[in-house]
Amino acid sequence: MSHDLKAIVSGNNKARFSHYRDGNFFCVVKVEDRAYRFPIPIEDAKGTTLVAEFKAITLMRWIRKALEDKTFQPAS
Repeated sequence: MSHDLKAIVSGNNKARFSHYRDGNFFCVVKVEDRAYRFPIPIEDAKGTTLVAEFKAITLMRWIRKALEDKTFQPAS
């Protein structure tokens, strides 16, 4: 994966809710015509309203963590 955080959250990039599994919400964000999936732990999202689509920058906290943890993966 060659994208940095700035490229992922810049412009009008959108992240969409994909699914829930094993205590994580998963979102998908497109960067330069490639889709990537990343988790948002349910215990870390307490008090957060999750909607179907977000500006990617509003999820920067979790995108940064996924990049660090190597859980920011290409979506199939």
